[in-house]
Amino acid sequence: MKNYLITASLGAALLLTSCNLDDYTGDPTKPPTGKIELKNHSISPVLLEKTPEFSDIEIYNLLSSEDTYIPDFTYGSMADGAGLLRNKNGTFTLINNIEADYSVARITLDETFKPIKGEHILNALATANTAQCSGSLITPSIHGFGPLYLSGGEWGGNSKGVFATNPYKNASEASAPRMLPALGQWSTENAVALSRRAYPGKTVVFIGDDNSNNEVPSGQLGMYVGRQGDLEGGKLYGLKVTSPGVTYEVDMKEGISYDMEFVELTEKDIDLLDAEAKEKGVMGFSRLEDIDWRRGRSRKNNQEVYFAVTGRDKPGLVGKGTRSGRIYKVELNNRTPYGPGKITCVLDGDKIGGTAEAFHSPDNILVTENYAYIQEDPNGIQDFKPAANHYSRLYQYNLNTGELKVVLECDQPKAAAAGYGSLNKIWEITGMIDISDVIGVDETFLMITQNHGWERADGTPFTDPTANPDVANSRKEGSMLYVIKGLER
Repeated sequence: MKNYLITASLGAALLLTSCNLDDYTGDPTKPPTGKIELKNHSISPVLLEKTPEFSDIEIYNLLSSEDTYIPDFTYGSMADGAGLLRNKNGTFTLINNIEADYSVARITLDETFKPIKGEHILNALATANTAQCSGSLITPSIHGFGPLYLSGGEWGGNSKGVFATNPYKNASEASAPRMLPALGQWSTENAVALSRRAYPGKTVVFIGDDNSNNEVPSGQLGMYVGRQGDLEGGKLYGLKVTSPGVTYEVDMKEGISYDMEFVELTEKDIDLLDAEAKEKGVMGFSRLEDIDWRRGRSRKNNQEVYFAVTGRDKPGLVGKGTRSGRIYKVELNNRTPYGPGKITCVLDGDKIGGTAEAFHSPDNILVTENYAYIQEDPNGIQDFKPAANHYSRLYQYNLNTGELKVVLECDQPKAAAAGYGSLNKIWEITGMIDISDVIGVDETFLMITQNHGWERADGTPFTDPTANPDVANSRKEGSMLYVIKGLER
């Protein structure tokens, strides 16, 4: 602990002393216990269909909303962003947003990786009924301070912005939130901090704005820059495309790199911030969703950021914003995060006959050293593109070759036949994280499905009252948490 305090800023020191580091190992080089046993623990079946090319991967249903083997805990509605920590005693701590219950759960897994305990460390009272969408961890080994969990307040209540939660806080304090005003108010999908290797001495956090304006694409890519460990005293920026002839995102064509830079923003209120960003020419996207950065020891890798734009099929947005969805790559300046760089649409779902023609609303993204794993949340695109007529998919995008493959698809026909929802409410794939290094099993991931339309037969919501006390008015549908083994990194 003293070593961290010496190298980090005052903000980082305050974060470290507030965390229970007696639980957290903080050392990824320390080997796990070797007792990991990946297998089904849920009473729910695996409701995912692998493609032939990925027939060798292993998929296990770890936990679902109908499971009761964790006493006094319900895995709630629309589980989403997540992060995993290894504890000193050989157990694991999973932090998991429960989007439609406006909360963040903490799930303890034993040395074999079986969930054994669940509780909530941020509840609907703390978030003012604001959905917690994607999430990301900050850890000492990667970022130089922490551990800390960031989650985005998006829809529902008025707590728009970034929440910062100590993963080891006492569950009795679940009603006490900590927000980060310096990161601004957005329709926040996620906030993701770069590795400390990207810009030594600085903490750089990207914020995804899931603004759903029906006339002007208004989802902006925000960036906060502060001293290492300081999440309160830095400056806020927005991405501006500076190449001539680019007014709207669809003016950027697939595979072509455009000049960009980050312009400083001083407003923090959601409406004032949006107005300032537009006035200063910050690029608007049709619902900018999840963000991640490229792994690997190379500093250049760590300065490569990818984000998903899910798209919006509205008449007022035609010719301005993507309809089916896009994936963008941002190559940051080598010396300074806000200096001139490049932005490229690497996958354009609107391009008929293109690589990503089958895209139906890419929402979440996970980036490893060599691949991006893209998860869909189908928004009901109108019938202008038959290739998008499918259930939610997980794609593998090769960062080196540009090849795009379908890994799996939600098997809703099988699910409906077994009583898990219907065919007309399309599920979402989300919350995918790489857990290989944390559990010591290579090529291993967690992934979540939001099983829209799957409800208990008696109508009782899949809602834990410690997450959302207004159970009667909560979302009824359930979620499932999977382990996937055998995907390349």
